[in-house]
Amino acid sequence: MGLFSGRKTVHVDSDILVIGGGMAGCGATYESRYWGRDLKIVCVEKANIERSGAVAQGLYAINCYMGMQWDENQPEDHVRYARNDLMGLVREDLGYDIARHVDSTVHKFEEWGLPIMKDPETGRYLREGKWQIMIHGESYKPIMAEAARKAATEVYNRIMVTHLLMDTTKTNRVSGAVGFNVRTGDFYVFRAKAVIVGAGGASHIFKPRAVGEGMGRTWYAPWSSASAYALPIEVGAKMTQMENRIVLTRFKDGYGPVGAYFLHLKTYTENVNGEEYESTWYEDTKALVGDYIDRHPVPTCLRNHAILKEVAAGRGPIRMVTKEAFQDPHKETVGWENFLGMTIGQAVVWASQNIDPKEINPELTTSEPYVMGSHATCSGAWASGPEDYAPSDYQWGYNRMMTVDGLFGAGDAIGGTAHKFSSGSFTEGRIAAKAAVNYVNDLGTDQPQISEQEYQDFEKVIFQPMENYKVGRNEIVAGTVSPSYLLPIHGLQRLEKIMDEYVGGTSTNYMTNEWGLKRGLELLGMLKEDMNHIGAEDLHQLQRTWELDHRLTASISVTHHTLFREETRWPGYYYRGDHMKLDDDNWHCFTLSQYDRNTGEWAMEKAPVYHIID
Repeated sequence: MGLFSGRKTVHVDSDILVIGGGMAGCGATYESRYWGRDLKIVCVEKANIERSGAVAQGLYAINCYMGMQWDENQPEDHVRYARNDLMGLVREDLGYDIARHVDSTVHKFEEWGLPIMKDPETGRYLREGKWQIMIHGESYKPIMAEAARKAATEVYNRIMVTHLLMDTTKTNRVSGAVGFNVRTGDFYVFRAKAVIVGAGGASHIFKPRAVGEGMGRTWYAPWSSASAYALPIEVGAKMTQMENRIVLTRFKDGYGPVGAYFLHLKTYTENVNGEEYESTWYEDTKALVGDYIDRHPVPTCLRNHAILKEVAAGRGPIRMVTKEAFQDPHKETVGWENFLGMTIGQAVVWASQNIDPKEINPELTTSEPYVMGSHATCSGAWASGPEDYAPSDYQWGYNRMMTVDGLFGAGDAIGGTAHKFSSGSFTEGRIAAKAAVNYVNDLGTDQPQISEQEYQDFEKVIFQPMENYKVGRNEIVAGTVSPSYLLPIHGLQRLEKIMDEYVGGTSTNYMTNEWGLKRGLELLGMLKEDMNHIGAEDLHQLQRTWELDHRLTASISVTHHTLFREETRWPGYYYRGDHMKLDDDNWHCFTLSQYDRNTGEWAMEKAPVYHIID
């Protein structure tokens, strides 16, 4: 009978397959129906779309809204802002494309029932900052999920997608995906004419500051396992700016966000002596990055750099001055609600440590690095741009189509588009969906085909960890340590240690160099080999296995990119100790990578940066 005897193989046909049910996936699913009235739209999510993705627990601000109806901002303004924050390197065509459509998305959110706070004097949306508007976001994700659910032909929850399928009739064209149900173990084969990847970016590829029992306490969603990157990488899609990880300044131990405090409560930071410190490091920073330090607002990475330098000088920790703001009862209420409705762990940590921000200025720290194209980085797939706006070098097909035919992306999956956040990710999902519908309609009789042999081979690979465990489980010699297999948690800890120590994590104060990166690649390669011997006791552990596999693939990409870019473009996010300065003469460009799954080799190249907006 064997391992697979009790499992069903489920075949699902679709016109458009959306992988991931977070904000990008919900946007793609919703918009696919709008343009493809008669198409079969299938959304697949490893959790449940009601509470999945980066905003699953709620959110208290929409961080990307122009306010064009009130002439608050224009799309060009947002491009300039993102370009400045990313030290000059953004895909301006993609950023502009999102910015010109994001307001209509937010207006839909309000129509669907999202409570958006209003300024009582003007009636406009209540601003938290130049780009942020305040919301009551406890039900943010369920509202988006409802729109997607109503639009989809079918929604498959609890399906972990592990691999994409490639067309048997045309080289370099996608034809679907495979995965398994994390509750039943059923094997799923999804046939599709077009695939939109809207999965999550990468947390837990670097060792978090909270370890052991607290390792799930991270800033970015701990369940974001880099599928947005691994799925396209494995089929040969070009990736860009994977070195452009982000490090967040957050409240210590709880990872509570600081934005609402800075912007809405008007708090500020000081060193342990109660002194302003950023100006102290102006000349040091200018020596590294030149005139970028004089930009307004100061790029986020450079503010991080000042914190790291100040702490290294022995004047840490850095604290946020909350005592003044919290004397105002309204601000005190807002401050607590900001966490109780979004990051309750921070409130719990403060309570456990007898920290009342009305009486004590709480500590700040910098997080471990994360890789996510939807936030303040440009990591992700290299995608074709909008037909009416993209330069010819950025346009080879349909909007948001990767370098693999029929494979589209949105949110974390697409590189070059920093600062899109939740509303921008939903918007990019809509943009990708419209293009995917056009792609499907243009196919005519030229339909992609899947290989029965390919998906049967994938089935064996997917479930092999359970067989490894079954065979080797009686050979345990010490606790959970086995000579025959590696547990997913052990593999994850090994991955995080490698990335932390060699690719610029917290233990090295984000410092790396050529030797360390090359050694990191060697160790990551060894871990890749050992993945053949991973053991999964049950379906939960099998899910963790494939999350680890995706994280590992993304980590290898990050390391190759960091090695290739021989400069320190983003001090405060990471440092190339052997190339400590920003080098616009040689590296004012995008980095591109492409993995060859037949040879296992990686190819690296540069791509030009076009500044479309003055």
